[in-house]
Amino acid sequence: MTYARNKALGQYGENLAVTHLESLGMVVLQRNYRCRFGEIDIVARDGSTLVICEVKTRTSITHGTPFEAITGQKAARLRRLASHWLSDHDVTPPSVRIDVVSVLVPGKGAPCVERVSGVA
Repeated sequence: MTYARNKALGQYGENLAVTHLESLGMVVLQRNYRCRFGEIDIVARDGSTLVICEVKTRTSITHGTPFEAITGQKAARLRRLASHWLSDHDVTPPSVRIDVVSVLVPGKGAPCVERVSGVA
């Protein structure tokens, strides 16, 4: 897959993830926050909880499901990113949660969007 196609697929997946999170009543605060530690795909608020969302989009599960892409190392990086976002925005919410949104876009049929809450 080319870089442009991967980027477009990732953007499409993030758009679907935003729609999904908003349908659950979450408020999206920021998308694609970047700092020296990496990128947070989506920062949202779920009631009084700040939610850091990692979006994984795939066209097949040949190389594993989107959820399987979240390793212990990736979870640790998401925790560092969350800490940096909080510091950068001078925010101290009562709680912070890290969620993963899986978007599977098959060749035919509708995409499947799923969320796992509190992965790290």
